[in-house]
Formats: sequence, structure tokens, C-alpha cells
Amino acid sequence: MKRFDATASTFLALGLLVLAGCEQVPMRGIDPLMRVVDPLTTNGRDGGGKPLDYAALMRIGAAAQAGGDRANAVAIFRRAAALAPGVPAPFAAAGNALLEMGQVDEAIVAYNSALTRNERDPEALRGLARAYMMTGRPQLAGQPLSVAYQDTPDDAKLLQLIGVADDLAGQHEEAQARYRRGLELSPHDRALSLNLALSLALTGNYAEAVGILRPLATAVTSSQRERQTLALIYGLQGDHRNAQHMARLDLGAEATAANLAYYESLRRLSPEARQRAIGSLGAHTSASTPVAVNAR
Repeated sequence: MKRFDATASTFLALGLLVLAGCEQVPMRGIDPLMRVVDPLTTNGRDGGGKPLDYAALMRIGAAAQAGGDRANAVAIFRRAAALAPGVPAPFAAAGNALLEMGQVDEAIVAYNSALTRNERDPEALRGLARAYMMTGRPQLAGQPLSVAYQDTPDDAKLLQLIGVADDLAGQHEEAQARYRRGLELSPHDRALSLNLALSLALTGNYAEAVGILRPLATAVTSSQRERQTLALIYGLQGDHRNAQHMARLDLGAEATAANLAYYESLRRLSPEARQRAIGSLGAHTSASTPVAVNAR
């Protein structure tokens, strides 16, 4: 019987994918981001024109990543980094693609490589914070997020990421303040509302949590993440009927029953243990199950 793991990633769903393709071996004595790639695939030496420049490689890498070919995107970004070794952008871009592939340790190396070139690079700072949270170390995310916040304090997406880190660290009041500020700046941001609702539920404020999320989760435009997060909140509240109703919108009878049993087991835990249980599931997301929030 499968347990529904939407709870696993309510605060940090980063879309992990299984790494596919050949392993690349780092060259000694150079930055680990500058790996050997097949020059015929990236620099034009296939009999068909001049070598590709840095800007072209970055465009091709971005297109490959957008198309789901993350392994090739990483290789192309690394080639771009070799052409412009002092520029942080290709290192941060490689880090993002690696993070999407679930290669968290390599992503951390990439982000740190970008930050050695520009210690305030916003993409690298945010990526590094996401990576630390994925490894279950939200306390380490504080430093890069603090630096990013100094430069862009009114960025709603950054406020959401800071809120996620606060929630994972058990600092729910601080997290809720971040989400509320983000919603002041971006009132229609559904991810902010979703994160706020779950954070409120974790502190026992079920009525407000349902009031925030129910209009989104019951709308025609609702997502599976929103519906199943509302089911979780109803379950934590002890509202078995509504939890079952929301769960059945996406899940079969067996999965719904398993979820309801799991929600009930969460209710029997102490508030601290409940928060840890929900937060600890974040590293165990299944690609076949819905997730609640994208923290990007």
C-alpha cells in the first residue's frame, strides 16, 4: 500500500528527477564545474561553421534544460563556464539543472563556484539555499538568504524561500510573517497562499488555514497540490469527512484510506513531533505523487 507523500514536499518540492546519462569524471587541477565534454557537440568543430560562443552556449543550455534534457544542459553550461571562467552565470545555471536532477552535492559545488566569482549573485544564493534545504539543513540556508534579502527585500519569491527555510527550521511565526509580506507584494501568488496555509496548520490555526486554501483548492483552476494539501489540513484538523472528500478528488479508495490513517497518526503526535514528521518527509518525494508547493 502506498502512502500519499504530498506531505513530503509541502514546503520544498523541487521536482527531483533521476539522473540519466553517463557519469562525467572531474579533471584534476581545475574547477570541478569544468568537466570534459564532447567538443563536437558544443563548439561547432563538426565541419559546420565556427565554434559556438558563450552567449550561444548559454541559450542552448537553457533550451535543453527547459526541454527536460538536464544532463545535456549541465554539459553545455560547463562548456560555457570554460569559455567565460570569471562569470558566475553558467555555474549557477549548472547548479539549477543539477538540483533538478537530484544531484544536490554537485549543485552545491556549482553554486559555490558561482559565488567565488560574485559573492552576491542572486541566482547562486537562492540555489544554494534550496540545496541546503533539500539536504535537511535549513539552518545553513539562512546565510545565503540573508545576503540575497539585503539586495532584494521586496522580492515575493525570495520571501517565500525565506519562509520555507523558517518553517523547516521550526520557526513558524517568522515564516508566516514572510509569507504574509510576500502576499502583500504579490496577492495572487498561489504558492505563497499554500505555504502560509500549511504553516498555519502546523501551528494549530486550522480555521485560518482552511479559509486561505479552500477557495484555491475548490476552484475550477485548482491543482492537485492544492487539493491534497487541503486534504492534509482537514486531516490534521480531525475533519475526516472533508479530508476524505478532497483526497478522493485525485486518489483511489485504497490510497485515500491510507492517507486518512496517516493523517490520524500525525494527529496523535505532539505538536513538535508532528512538525518534524511532516518536515522530514521533504527529502522523500515520489515523482508519482502530487506535491504541494514549489519553493522556487
